[in-house]
Amino acid sequence: MNLNLPNVLTLLRIVAIPLVILVYYAPIPRSGEIAAIIFALAGFTDWFDGYLARRLNQTSSFGAFLDPVADKLMVAALLVIIVERFGGVWLAVAAVIIIGREITVSALREWMAELGERSKVKVSYVGKVKTTVQMFSLFFLLYEKPIFGLPIFQIGYWLLMVAAALTLWSMIIYLRSALTE
Repeated sequence: MNLNLPNVLTLLRIVAIPLVILVYYAPIPRSGEIAAIIFALAGFTDWFDGYLARRLNQTSSFGAFLDPVADKLMVAALLVIIVERFGGVWLAVAAVIIIGREITVSALREWMAELGERSKVKVSYVGKVKTTVQMFSLFFLLYEKPIFGLPIFQIGYWLLMVAAALTLWSMIIYLRSALTE
């Protein structure tokens, strides 16, 4: 295991998961807003660790493995607490779509790697857009309170629905790419 600065930042993102959850459920004023800010800082490290890895020439196979794992763990954990907190069939369906896609695409990538065809399932543009929309939606859903009069929770809710649709679209792209000869 290579513990360079980018990998330490990724590990910190994993450590932030229980911190976000604990703060979110803490009986303190503004717990949702504080949890959302911690999540946003963790999201910033996702961009920053990749930038540093390339800039400092510290890319590693461990980092390439750990970075998407950290992202998927964070997203799954936050989707679970959001569904638990707010309930509703559409939040649950969106969460199942997003988590199910992550499991499916991870398994697909592993299978394609075994076949020596991993490049067929590299990250797509739609996948990047999906991730961006998803992260904003999770931030807004955690934050929950209006900002400058904007209904942040409702915006987050609809962004999550858009993220779920993009999730299905990107999964179809990955499956078609992997299964075409």
